[in-house]
Amino acid sequence: MPPRGFKYFKRVIPLSPGFLQRKKTSFIGVDVSATAVKMVELSAVGKQQFRLDGYANVTLPKGVISDGNINDLAQVADTLRSAWRLLGTRARQVVLALPTASVISKRVIMPAGLREEDMELQVESEANQYIPFPLEEMNLDFQVLGPMGKSTDEVEVLIVAAKKEKIEDRVAVAEEAGLKVSIMDVEAYATETAYRQILKQLPNHSKKTITMILDIGAHVTHVNVMVGTHSVYSREQAFGGAMLSQEIQRRFGLSHEESEIAKRQGGLPDSYDQEVLQPFLQNLAGEVSRAVSFFTNSTQYNKVDHILLAGGVAATEGLAALIEQKAGVHTLVANTFQGMTLAQKIKPSQLETDAPALMIACGLALRGVDA
Repeated sequence: MPPRGFKYFKRVIPLSPGFLQRKKTSFIGVDVSATAVKMVELSAVGKQQFRLDGYANVTLPKGVISDGNINDLAQVADTLRSAWRLLGTRARQVVLALPTASVISKRVIMPAGLREEDMELQVESEANQYIPFPLEEMNLDFQVLGPMGKSTDEVEVLIVAAKKEKIEDRVAVAEEAGLKVSIMDVEAYATETAYRQILKQLPNHSKKTITMILDIGAHVTHVNVMVGTHSVYSREQAFGGAMLSQEIQRRFGLSHEESEIAKRQGGLPDSYDQEVLQPFLQNLAGEVSRAVSFFTNSTQYNKVDHILLAGGVAATEGLAALIEQKAGVHTLVANTFQGMTLAQKIKPSQLETDAPALMIACGLALRGVDA
């Protein structure tokens, strides 16, 4: 099960007592990627039951964010504001995430039964040993994951650290857009949170089921392998949807923004499918097949039961079938909203197309309403 959030990260943002216990409040998950701002608004309507109140996906100008760094805070804030207006909501409580590469994490073993203040001191001592930056430049947090094996004397503790400026930049752009940040999470953990909503879609799922989640971003594909609900492997592969966008721009003389819209909404010349899209999909399927082989050859696991595709490219017609054929693994497209109640304004057919790009944003919204 993914971590439930980070106290030290949240201490950057003052909270009123008992705030997160208001289960019925809507929360907006905000995924700020290199190419777009994606928002998902969820409400809790029962125990582990949620309603999708709305979502938005607004393209960011090229270069505004690079390598997880916000280069133009004002432009990102404007895009956040535009996305929020598209939601048509009064809710302003948002959950944000840091890029996984911006966070240092380590699992350590500690004695069970420590008081929180004693555990904090031990966390700082541990952090001094593995964080290559002065601690005064970092925000630290920890979470007790549970007993270490069958031992009742020791617990496994996850320690995370991120540079203060990374958190402060994201909080600043949200506040500039008129939003109130409640939780700062990590993209990889948001993906795992969303994955729990998809488990019931997997045939014959068990605690031993091995699922490879592929979040196909603009420049990098994030690979996260789950055994049951536990992450056992992660890496990044230098391949993404920007390659398709760049080829669209080159072939048809479009701008970056126009190519991103065209990928989602269509309207490209007839030659696009055979000359641009199909070669890209073939290359992507080959990359996925290599990712599966690399995983099975470099770990104790000799198979993958399912491949789960996320990211905007994932919804491309025929991609899942092509990957399943090349990799020899059952492949499906991520839709974390299956089984949720939908607001009347949401069109199910459009949501099915948009859902793969919203996996992280949905995971973040779930962190808010399920906190």
